[in-house]
Amino acid sequence: MQLNDLRPAQGSKKSRKRIGRGNSSGFGTTAGRGTKGQLSRAGGGKGAGFEGGQQPLAMRLPKLPGFTNHNRVAYTPVNVDRLNTLFADGETVNDETLVQKGVIKHTYIPVKVLGNGELSKKLTVSVDKVSASAKAKIEAAGGKVE
Repeated sequence: MQLNDLRPAQGSKKSRKRIGRGNSSGFGTTAGRGTKGQLSRAGGGKGAGFEGGQQPLAMRLPKLPGFTNHNRVAYTPVNVDRLNTLFADGETVNDETLVQKGVIKHTYIPVKVLGNGELSKKLTVSVDKVSASAKAKIEAAGGKVE
């Protein structure tokens, strides 16, 4: 037996139904769609999500509560322990120095310093926002917040 002798089993392969190829084919004229009615028309039938006339699921579901405030300012959080590891004693922390150290990507993104971790270096912090706990830790270490 050779590869070219292999054939599928008898009756396992059916030729496809060629619709709309003349009356002698058995599927001419109406092409198996029947006469008249919604499904016989081109583009006929129900749309996706049609549920027999009842309110579709997408319209039955409740809308999301609340609203999205388009004027909300999203701050990039930076913790004091990160400042402690990246900055030397007496350095200034601002947008430019944070970009240089790779903490943030762009200077136009507002930054908020948060009070997670410990700070042992005297730093001058000049950013958009500072939390109360971060301010207390910076000032306790001898630094100042501008």
